[in-house]
Amino acid sequence: MSESPIQPQHAAGPGPGDIRIVLVGTQHPGNIGAAARAMKTMGLSRLVLVSPEKPLDDTAYRRSAGAEDVLDSAPVYATLAEAVADCRMVLGCTARSRRVQLEQLEPDAAAQRALQATAEGPVALVFGRERTGLTNEELQLCHASVHIPSDPAFSSLNLAAAVQVLAYELRLAVLAADPAPAEPPPPDAQPASHEQVEGFFAQLADTLDDIDFHKGRSPDSAMRKLRRLFLRTGLTVHEVRLLRGVLADAQRMARLANEAGKGPLSP
Repeated sequence: MSESPIQPQHAAGPGPGDIRIVLVGTQHPGNIGAAARAMKTMGLSRLVLVSPEKPLDDTAYRRSAGAEDVLDSAPVYATLAEAVADCRMVLGCTARSRRVQLEQLEPDAAAQRALQATAEGPVALVFGRERTGLTNEELQLCHASVHIPSDPAFSSLNLAAAVQVLAYELRLAVLAADPAPAEPPPPDAQPASHEQVEGFFAQLADTLDDIDFHKGRSPDSAMRKLRRLFLRTGLTVHEVRLLRGVLADAQRMARLANEAGKGPLSP
């Protein structure tokens, strides 16, 4: 089995670029391709192979479905010890308890710990053989184990599916640690300026006069209450424009009514 040294590929700061998925003794090349696809969909690109039973073939590339670059850049090692020699943390995925006593993590907790550990160096998530998983000797190289809590009545999980579960949890952890910046609202959804709001209040006061809302009472008290009401809402540019359109129609109708001698201001 040939060996390819892993070249440092650090991302800008701690993150998924410092996390590698290590597949040990994989028996079916197609599973390697499917695992590469599962990784790429969640933003992971560092795949490491340890002593696969067969080399990558057309089936592996077909099942990678666009993640061919992940396969092409995957180094091959003869032993797990060599593949994780430079890692700060190694987490071994196992389906059942072993005689090796390791702290057992569920996928979400493992993802959080893995991401945190990248601040100090590379992290490896290790997956064993399809039929037998990791040996006890290989688990001894791990700092903790990861167990996917599947149904005990049917606990067998395909290798690529297991990689997908862990990759998804890592994606959630990355997004929580570094959420994407919120897109700025469109211009109409931005808060109205002081000038725009005051223009609305001036038109509102005129409209209330036009429809004789105050009925001879002082307008000050009503306007103070209305100002407080609208100021609490945090009016946007679009909302001010909408309200001023309503007021303009109300003023127009008031003028038509007055001209016809039917309006509230007519004798």
